[in-house]
Amino acid sequence: MLVVIDMQARLLPHLDGGERLTERVATLLRAANLLDVPAVVTEQNPVGLGGTVNALLPVMRTANVIGKHTFDATLEPAFVAALPPAPATLWIVGAEAHVCVLLTVLGLLQLGYRVECVADAVASRRAADRAVALERARQEGAKLTTVETAIFGWLGSCRHPRFREALALVK
Repeated sequence: MLVVIDMQARLLPHLDGGERLTERVATLLRAANLLDVPAVVTEQNPVGLGGTVNALLPVMRTANVIGKHTFDATLEPAFVAALPPAPATLWIVGAEAHVCVLLTVLGLLQLGYRVECVADAVASRRAADRAVALERARQEGAKLTTVETAIFGWLGSCRHPRFREALALVK
């Protein structure tokens, strides 16, 4: 399952690399749609921070959107209810790396999930915060990966019937 954390319109302009982050997350959502990988999207305090950025809405067609007020999404019962049973693998992307992403990663690890933190699809306001968050996630047991690695992992083989379509997403 792809877990998209807090890609909200009022937050993204303040992030280091927010525009690139949006592009990377959109690529993963397109691939998830193409390859039938389920997705869940969180929105932190949507009344205060607004909804998910408009650029992602067209590619969120099958995603379950969950509002939350906790920084660790696993403290939100609706989020946990949307997840597959542990020990499934969850690919985590979004913002901010050192707050909601990291705290959710830690919560998911405590619940027994295998977590892949997509390093080129997370961001923070400051690059140093992102770097520390990725290192902490790795130290705690999350695997670090990239958008392309996740997509090729979902494909499994160049013989996958949707290989050429997926390949076009990363070219």
